[in-house]
Amino acid sequence: MPEIVHVGPAPVSPLAREERVRMRDGVRLGTDVYLPAGDDSPGDAILIRLPYDKSGPYTFIPLIAEYLMARGYRVVAQDVRGKFRSEGDALLFVNESDDGYDTIEWIVNQPWSNGRVAMWGDSYYGYTQWAAVASQHPALKAIAPRVTGTQLGEPVRRVAGRRTSGVEWGITYLYPLTYFHSRDAYFWELDPDRRPFSAQAEDVLREIGSRSLSYDQWYPRPVHLPRFPSASVFDARPVPALHTIGWWDNCAPLSWADVAAIEERPEWALNHFLRVESMDHESYYVDDPLEERVEERTEEQIRAQLPRMLDPALEFFEVFVRANGRATDIPRVAWNLAGTTGMRQSDAWPPPGAQTRTVFARTDGTLSLDAAASGAALTWTHDPGALVPSSAPNAFAYLLELPDEAPIGSRDDVLAFTSDPFVRPVDLTGPVIADAEISSTGPVMDFFVRLLDVAPDGTARRIARGQVQLADADSGATVHVDLGQVGYRLAAGHRLRIHLHSSDFPEFLPQPGTGEEPWGAVATAVNHQRVTIGGDAGLRLTLTVSDPLEGESV
Repeated sequence: MPEIVHVGPAPVSPLAREERVRMRDGVRLGTDVYLPAGDDSPGDAILIRLPYDKSGPYTFIPLIAEYLMARGYRVVAQDVRGKFRSEGDALLFVNESDDGYDTIEWIVNQPWSNGRVAMWGDSYYGYTQWAAVASQHPALKAIAPRVTGTQLGEPVRRVAGRRTSGVEWGITYLYPLTYFHSRDAYFWELDPDRRPFSAQAEDVLREIGSRSLSYDQWYPRPVHLPRFPSASVFDARPVPALHTIGWWDNCAPLSWADVAAIEERPEWALNHFLRVESMDHESYYVDDPLEERVEERTEEQIRAQLPRMLDPALEFFEVFVRANGRATDIPRVAWNLAGTTGMRQSDAWPPPGAQTRTVFARTDGTLSLDAAASGAALTWTHDPGALVPSSAPNAFAYLLELPDEAPIGSRDDVLAFTSDPFVRPVDLTGPVIADAEISSTGPVMDFFVRLLDVAPDGTARRIARGQVQLADADSGATVHVDLGQVGYRLAAGHRLRIHLHSSDFPEFLPQPGTGEEPWGAVATAVNHQRVTIGGDAGLRLTLTVSDPLEGESV
């Protein structure tokens, strides 16, 4: 039995007044109201709805509220339904639209509200902003979601007749057993050597003494309840959105999927402002000094971080909530090119002038601008008893470690392909795509592709990654792997490297090798994987660059 750490609600901040806000079905949600210097005159409000304890140290909402109050905002922080000081069932995602509407309605009827509401927050409390948009409350004037997506946390859905799908995250089933078990949180770690993983979950539930409604909704027979009144958030009336994504955020694919959906709707695109920063999910930045990369930040460190976290949203709200300025004052796309300082601006993403170039893997372990004329196969082994480890212990805080991934490439179950050093800097600015013909001796194959920057000293840092799952893998297929969007300067003298492998544990649930679903599988089997190198079906990587790679030795 793993150690279970039980975490209950922290005391309400002395800066706040706690209210019990009634929803349409009678459930009351714990809600902290922060008023500037006790001023209860009407003013603009910023709403933050989260499941991580509105008063707890993890999200430091009292410090955020203090910073926002200094700018004249009334701040409302609320535990979502079923969490910490709020009543109701702890059911992931599905109540946030109605509860968002009802909370905004309560705000605008308070004497300290002038009827204008904005929302801010990361991850799940970025998701609650999109859910509130879907409710179409007219008082919601602007949102500033960070590192989130409208399909946040949704288990992988496999489409009938389609052989490829996503690879399931390890957190998918752990999240409703830890953060979202019930009102309190219960933290424990999965034992990688004990199968089935589902049995460990049942042991934990017995030890806690109650079921998790959200876990039972998803396993073993998933029920996908509707999240929003319409099929998509973006069917709703557009609301101005400052949409922040992190280059190293493990949830970035969900954010970019929303960007793509927005771009298909002109009325939404007009109200969408993109901001991309060199950070991960937990707001560690690639340029943070090493001594400041600590898991538990001090209050002084948090306060020093607040301007970077909050000022872009405050500038945005100044225009779209307070009407001080014009929409053209906000850059349509603001982005940092990792490896450089400051934010750049462009009218679109990728930035104008970006071009695509393709590099090819070769059987000698190199990357080249030229493909080999004929194809050949390279193989590796997937052994469920000896999994390729995730490079960072916490995928959400990848930049806390910024791990050297070179040692992973030396494993027998990882294929590596490396370019020659670049003679000048090259800026990668846009999507990265891998295409390859793959197969397995097993029925299901997970195919991980990692793009790395190799420094002259041999250290290898991740630039981008993607993965795909192939069913009926013994018959093979050509797969298309989206490694996401990149904004990265590859310095002169550095090299590009690709890693290929078939597990990344514990970040992703590993294939047992038998075709059973990974969470409930008991038996395991070793599989032998194959990728074609060279020829028309050989492994290739399509990069988007600001300057063409003509003349480079790759």
